[in-house]
Amino acid sequence: MNTAPPSSVTTPDLGAIRSFAEFYPVYLGEHANRTCRRLHFLGSTLALVCLAMLLWTGRPQYLLYGLLCGYGCAWIGHFVFEKNKPASFKRPLYSFMGDWVMYKDIWTGRIRF
Repeated sequence: MNTAPPSSVTTPDLGAIRSFAEFYPVYLGEHANRTCRRLHFLGSTLALVCLAMLLWTGRPQYLLYGLLCGYGCAWIGHFVFEKNKPASFKRPLYSFMGDWVMYKDIWTGRIRF
């Protein structure tokens, strides 16, 4: 059997992706670790709570708290558990969209929590 060693496996060039439909399967591949997905889910939920607090209280610091919760949890998931770089470094808009689509897919049961 002639297989390449794992170190030669490359991830797709995120810069070459032209649509979110192309990006999302790659995004999911970068979130194979269950703990990483759970941390994304936690961060997104906390970000929504912070958004609600911003709207309820009008205190702008909740915007900062939401960003810290969302990105902090996600980046811990990537660096500590998934052991890869977040896609947000190369494709920030698609990555942000992917976070929320994955969040919805976890809620609806399409992706295992």
